[in-house]
Amino acid sequence: MVKNKKSKYKAAIINKKRYYFYRITWIDILGDSGHANLEEFNKMKCAEMISYGYVFEKTKKFLKTFASYDSTEESFSDRNIFPIGCIIKLEKINI
Repeated sequence: MVKNKKSKYKAAIINKKRYYFYRITWIDILGDSGHANLEEFNKMKCAEMISYGYVFEKTKKFLKTFASYDSTEESFSDRNIFPIGCIIKLEKINI
C-alpha cells in the first residue's frame, strides 16, 4: 500500500493541478513628472514591494499569479503578471 505524502507547502488544487502559494518580493518603478534638481533626482529609489499569491505559471520572461479562484470551476481572479527582471525573491509558503 502506497501512502500519499502530504505537501508541507500551502497550495490550491484546481482541475487536478496544484498551484503553490508564494510570498513575492519585487521592485516597482518610481515615476515623477515634475521638475527636480540633481540632488532630488539622485534620491529617487524604486519601491520594494511584497505580494502574496498562487503561482499560475513561471517562464523565462514572466511570472503569472492569482490570489482568488472559483472552488467549483477553473476560474481565476486577482491576477498579476510580473516581468522576471523585477522579481527579487520567491518564497514558497509553508502550511
